[in-house]
Amino acid sequence: MKKIGILYSLVVLAVLWGCQDLTELNDNPNNVSETHPQLLLTNIASSAFQVQGTGALYATRMLVQTDGENNNQYYNWNRASFDDYNMLGEVTKMMQEAERIGSDEYVALSKFFRAYYFYNLTLTFGDIPYSEALKGETEEKYLPKYDTQKEVFMGILQELSEANDLLEGNTNIIAGDVIYGGNTVKWQKLINSFRLKILMTLSKKEGDADLNIISTFASIYNNEPIMESNEDNGQLVFLDEEGSRYSEFNSSSYGSGMYVSATFIERLQDREDPRLFIYCGQTKNAKEGGLAIDDFSAYEGGDPIAPYAEVNDKAAAGDVSKVNLRYTTDPTNEPHNLMGYWELEFILAEAAVRGWISSDAMVHYENGVKASFSFYNDYAKNYEVYVEESDAETYLAGPLVAFDNSLSTEEKLELILTQKYLTSFLQTGWRAYFDHLRTGYPAFVQLPDATPPTRWIYPNSEYENNTANVAAAIESQFGTGNDKIREITWWLQ
Repeated sequence: MKKIGILYSLVVLAVLWGCQDLTELNDNPNNVSETHPQLLLTNIASSAFQVQGTGALYATRMLVQTDGENNNQYYNWNRASFDDYNMLGEVTKMMQEAERIGSDEYVALSKFFRAYYFYNLTLTFGDIPYSEALKGETEEKYLPKYDTQKEVFMGILQELSEANDLLEGNTNIIAGDVIYGGNTVKWQKLINSFRLKILMTLSKKEGDADLNIISTFASIYNNEPIMESNEDNGQLVFLDEEGSRYSEFNSSSYGSGMYVSATFIERLQDREDPRLFIYCGQTKNAKEGGLAIDDFSAYEGGDPIAPYAEVNDKAAAGDVSKVNLRYTTDPTNEPHNLMGYWELEFILAEAAVRGWISSDAMVHYENGVKASFSFYNDYAKNYEVYVEESDAETYLAGPLVAFDNSLSTEEKLELILTQKYLTSFLQTGWRAYFDHLRTGYPAFVQLPDATPPTRWIYPNSEYENNTANVAAAIESQFGTGNDKIREITWWLQ
């Protein structure tokens, strides 16, 4: 899982160009019409697996801002962008090149990345352009229609199924692979694990006959290769090289105004969770008072629903923790997981509780916790001592953590989703927020008139350039003119 800098890709590309016959280049000196898909894969994978910033951490009550109102923290956001379609354009080119050279493995990865980006887009907005998207160059469809969210989900599940089939028995080395070093088996495990993730996202639709969610989930679990340990994590490893450093290294957003939320810290404190020391820094007063790193009382957060000026006063007094400095001072830090083994285990635990698979929910739940501890034991430099295997065992026996098969279904789900949430600090983007929308767990504190939004408003560019199609999509989902952040899209109905 070695990460190759983008600069390296450009050097390779230059060498390959240099080996071409000059008459070929003279055909179109400003554009390379053909290239090997490996040169596209490096950038696509590096981009998709990057840390996705801090926006989700505000929305999931992990961070607070003290120098102004943060839209994500106060649930008053509005529009999102269609920037993911830019990356999908690169994915489309990679698929075209893979088909040109007859490479099943690059076609399979193209289908995975299509599924990944369309999954994020449809969760963000609802109905989106899918079947006609990215066909301007090949079919002159510059104003794509919007597919229903159900059609998008069915489409990406089909693409992932096809990707799995293409990799079955495929032993070719995938050049340009910065995630798994070219290992097709590990990619197949990630693809099938991601299929299970999408099916669990649709838990509210388990009765939909067109989707066959329960039987499809069980079939994948019982018959297809899926992640088996942290060795299979879908993660990007960072190097201390230009273009390959940790995404938040030297980030200015972690300046004087960013602090940790009280609700997040208290959840960790209540469970005596040692990952608190890995995620957060001690308060100024605790550090100056000589409190040890593993003293749970050395950490305190800000109220995420209080006026920011009020939290600022508390922070100025030295009584609010900041994010652990290692996230901005360590150029390598821990890898970022698009999907980790622990996430899969929590998904399987939830599936077992829901009766989708015949398996022990407690075993999967505990595997998920142990995998998270092991991950930080491997990568959180200078904090390994707090997350040893024995620490995980002790933690799992705690009164707010222990899994008891005599608990009710809802109590089990709350345990699972809470632990899944606690693994998402600067990992897996908005996953924890969407889990909350789907299940209600864990509960997020909120102001009476500011419930968690369920989507984002379509970008202005669609209103300006694809007016009829975006208007039709809004009307069919929510009624004319109701492009609002608290409208309920199909997956949540």
